[in-house]
Amino acid sequence: MKTLYLLRHAKSSWNDSSLRDFDRPLNDRGRKDAEQIGKRLAIENLDAALVVCSPALRTRETAEIVLQSSQLRAEERFDERIYEASLKDLKQVISDLPGDEHIAILIGHNPGFEELLAFLTGEARSMPTCALAKIKLEVGNWGDLRTGETDLEWLITPKELP
Repeated sequence: MKTLYLLRHAKSSWNDSSLRDFDRPLNDRGRKDAEQIGKRLAIENLDAALVVCSPALRTRETAEIVLQSSQLRAEERFDERIYEASLKDLKQVISDLPGDEHIAILIGHNPGFEELLAFLTGEARSMPTCALAKIKLEVGNWGDLRTGETDLEWLITPKELP
């Protein structure tokens, strides 16, 4: 059994039009939302997890804040395939996760994350900025993903948190 958390990056800033999309930072609301989601993740009492993150600035900042506020010990990796990823790309990222890892947190972008969530769970759900989904995978290996053969335990957004 594997557990996959999907975390869409927090709200980013559009204030500087000279920045490339890849280089956009979080705005104030995004930083607050990421801290809230980190505190929610802390409730999971995870011993450790593998974090695989898009290298875009807003996802790196989201990861930093969430990990700090959750106090989660995590190995963090950056994977360029997650930035502007298609469903096929994201499935490959998951398939490439080490077999001895049982908990993984992917941090990335839409529309790929919504497509992945729908593929895995059979449910079309919205993932606004900083949404966090917990998915249980009834597989021995990450590469054994099949559509609709997983359970969406929950999906939470910062607006749903106190």
